[in-house]
Amino acid sequence: MSAGSDDPRAADRDDAPARTVWEGKWLRMRQQGRWEFVERTNDRGLAVIIVAATPDGNLLLVEQERVPVGRRTIEMPAGLVGDTTAGESAETAAGRELLEETGWQASRIEFLLRGPTSSGMSSEEVVFVRASGLQRVHAGGGDATEAIIVHEVPVAEVPRFLAARMAEGYAVDPRLWAGLWLLDRNPDGSPA
Repeated sequence: MSAGSDDPRAADRDDAPARTVWEGKWLRMRQQGRWEFVERTNDRGLAVIIVAATPDGNLLLVEQERVPVGRRTIEMPAGLVGDTTAGESAETAAGRELLEETGWQASRIEFLLRGPTSSGMSSEEVVFVRASGLQRVHAGGGDATEAIIVHEVPVAEVPRFLAARMAEGYAVDPRLWAGLWLLDRNPDGSPA
C-alpha cells in the first residue's frame, strides 16, 4: 500500500502539508510530518542585525533581559523587519532599530548577507547590515516596553568585554563574533 491520503502514516511524512498547531501575535507553531518548527508572523519572517561602530571606534552593543533564556544578554542592535510597518526593507528597519535601541543614527546602511537563524527549528531569517556615518541623536534604551542598556566598547577590547560578561553569567549572542568580522570585511573576505 502506498502512503496516500487514506494511509494513517501520511501525516508523519515530511512532504505532508504543514499544519498550524498554535499561533500567537509574533510566532506560529507548525508541524509538517515529523518536523515541529516555528514561523515568525511579522511581514516576512525576517530579523535584522546591525553591525555599527561609532566615529571614535567603539562597537555598539546592547544589553537586555531575554525571557526565553532567563537572563540578561549582550547582543548587537537588532529587531524585526516589518513589525511596525508592512513592506519595510531590512535597511529601513535597521536604521529604525539602531536609533531606537542605541540613540545613534546612521547616514549609510549597507546590506551584507542573509540566512537562517536556526534552520532546524525556525523559518526566521536574519539580515546582517553594516551601519556607518553614525551621529548620536539621543541616549537610546529602546521603546517603552524595553529596558536596553547601550554599551560602547572599543573594537579591540570587545572579545575581552564579551568573555567577562560570559563569566558573569550573561548570555552572549555568538553572532557577535560574526559581527566583529563583518565590521571591516565584506562577506567574501574583501576589505569593507
